Amino acid sequence: MHEYNPEDIVISAVPIGRDVMLIVTGGAAHIGAVSTAYVGPSGEFEVQTSEVPGHKEHTISEELALKAARILDRTVTVAMGIHYDDISKEEIIDIIAIVHGKMDDFLRMKSKL
Repeated sequence: MHEYNPEDIVISAVPIGRDVMLIVTGGAAHIGAVSTAYVGPSGEFEVQTSEVPGHKEHTISEELALKAARILDRTVTVAMGIHYDDISKEEIIDIIAIVHGKMDDFLRMKSKL
């Protein structure tokens, strides 16, 4: 059982040359979705996402990858997997807010990468 405990949500960074991979996990860690944001041919940031069927992390990973890529001015991949057993809609809303808050804190600290 993975009881609801959003305090265990973590963001880890893995530098890959100039780029960075951000790994967002909590509860039963896994890969639910992967989003990569990069500068496209138009000069604007674009994102591509791959999701594992039955998982919902893509609803957050895409936005996080775009935000991080724009702030860090580099290609960013976000791999995300958070799972808690039997959580409510309110707890899901809390998790989304916590993940965004942790990403904002991370980006403030790492904007000079």
